[in-house]
Amino acid sequence: MEKLGKNHDRYHGETIAIRNVLHEIGTAARENSWTAETFHTFDDFKWFALRRPASHVPPPAPRIYISTGIHGDEPAGPLATLRLLRENQWPAGADITLLPCLNPTGFQQNTRENGSGIDLNRDYLHLQSAEIRAQVAWLEQQVGFDLCLCLHEDWEAHGFYLYELNLDSRPSLAEPMVTAVSQVCPIDPSETIEGRPAEQGIIRPSADPRTRAQWPEAFWLLTHKTRLSYTLEAPSDFPLNTRVDALVAGVNTALQKFCGTTAA
Repeated sequence: MEKLGKNHDRYHGETIAIRNVLHEIGTAARENSWTAETFHTFDDFKWFALRRPASHVPPPAPRIYISTGIHGDEPAGPLATLRLLRENQWPAGADITLLPCLNPTGFQQNTRENGSGIDLNRDYLHLQSAEIRAQVAWLEQQVGFDLCLCLHEDWEAHGFYLYELNLDSRPSLAEPMVTAVSQVCPIDPSETIEGRPAEQGIIRPSADPRTRAQWPEAFWLLTHKTRLSYTLEAPSDFPLNTRVDALVAGVNTALQKFCGTTAA
């Protein structure tokens, strides 16, 4: 599978009608007994978190956090969320929190930034945007997470890749995710991705927050709420369905390996 060659200087691929997608996400969540909590509103949009408690297991169940849609030119994340909700193959023993779209105003404009021109995924240290201030205030009220998955796209990538932040050197989920994704999407073979060493589509950057002048979501989570985080990057210059397939395969594999294969 070859790149489409559409992206020059920015993302120029397919877009989505985010209001319609969010409506479908809400419908699929209600049909499968997820609860929703709104933590921010603006311009008739609601920023909301979905939660599905563990079933048939005694507490404490592993707590999983999944977020996406923080860049408005990365449509595969919300669509992957919708597919995962519709397929409803979540591990029964996991307590899952899902934030399906962190930047709806960016999707309206097909821009990485929000409606005010702020890159939200660089705002978790200084908290300049109302959206991230609201999300962080909500997160501060939550119990910690055992695993965090942040779903993204990269318009320049030559294939799928991911970042692993694994403070306790737990058994890595990176290789199983890459293996699963390789069945549906090419893996970026580059030895350097985004200026960092990579091996078979896996980047293991420094986890020291002092090395970053601006924090992405994953660094805030690592500092305050988790010890294990993966950022999944689908290649935006491939067909949209391929990118959705990649993110869905990555999430399903991570959950199966982390929680076991029993589905609700």
